[in-house]
Amino acid sequence: MTPRGWKGAEPPAGGEAVLPPGAEPPAREEPALPAQDLELVRGLVSIPSVSRDERAAVAWLVDRMRERGFLAHVDEAGNAVGEIGDGPAHVVLLGHIDTVPGEIAVRIEDGELVGRGAVDAKGPLAAFVSAASEPVSGVKVTVVGAVEEESPTSRGARHRALHPAPDWCVIGEPSGWDGVTVAYKGRLVADLTLERPARHGAAPGSTVSEEILAAWERAREAASARGGTRAFDRLDCRLEGMWSENDGLSERARLRVGYRIPPGSLVDDVERELRAATSASGTAIDVRRVASEEPARTERTSDLARAFVRAIGDAGGKATFLLKSGTSDMNVLAPVWRCPMVAYGPGDSAYDHTPMERLRLDEHARAIAVLRGVLRRAGASIPAQR
Repeated sequence: MTPRGWKGAEPPAGGEAVLPPGAEPPAREEPALPAQDLELVRGLVSIPSVSRDERAAVAWLVDRMRERGFLAHVDEAGNAVGEIGDGPAHVVLLGHIDTVPGEIAVRIEDGELVGRGAVDAKGPLAAFVSAASEPVSGVKVTVVGAVEEESPTSRGARHRALHPAPDWCVIGEPSGWDGVTVAYKGRLVADLTLERPARHGAAPGSTVSEEILAAWERAREAASARGGTRAFDRLDCRLEGMWSENDGLSERARLRVGYRIPPGSLVDDVERELRAATSASGTAIDVRRVASEEPARTERTSDLARAFVRAIGDAGGKATFLLKSGTSDMNVLAPVWRCPMVAYGPGDSAYDHTPMERLRLDEHARAIAVLRGVLRRAGASIPAQR
């Protein structure tokens, strides 16, 4: 199995504990996954819900939450929303219900649930529902199955950002049952377009495609010049797509460029650097922003983070804090809500968006136990903060 965190995750310095020579690791009893929780995650994964076409999965999840005692509905953005319990503490568990394209036959093999969305991120979302199904005195839990996280729109999270901030928020993304994500890079996606009068194919000089590729190279070199000792601290600039055409009157070329932006940098600053780099040769290249999210970093010393450390310890593990080079709904919600927030969920993020997407069911059961431990601590911790 690919090590957890291979795709875009960096653990902090320190690494794993080393056992003395000849010592055996302590035995760990793997929790069983109740049949109703297995059917919940398998049923949700079995319903296709490619981004912007999530209605069937949303309706199904709303029905399942109602069966478990939630007050559940579909909100104005199309999110599945379920509420359970009574405050004064309020915890939002928000995972996305949409997936990237690519059909994978849903099945259970070797103790793993295989299927598109099993890891990213229906597994974490199903774990949220299962964990919250046992109400905790003094805690109101809102579970959100957000739509369009895999699209530039992030419509579901942006709509929830209009609601008052909760006391704590957990974003549903795979971290492994004993991992907690506290930071995501931001992103900028931009289209570069160069258009000019058509030339004969034998005319001297650079082609329109060559000129725009030269502009891209200048942008990439400018990003690389920023440096950064760790991958998470570097500004990444990648070429995501390219197109060209000639209709006999004009010829044009277009590139799509994607940046991954570390905390400490702003999207607007990166866009200004991109415009400066592409205009350096004097060629009139149009730059259009397609999508963007600011970087997000949360405190690993918050009461919420500490609750996860304790709950993971109670489940027999040692918590690891993760930094991700991708983005999530945390990038949308953290700047607006400014409440304690982490991302958490079962699954190995190395399987995100791959044809091998699979979720270990014993890990799913352990993550549910961890989440229940966190919710129990919310009842004691949040009122004490006020």
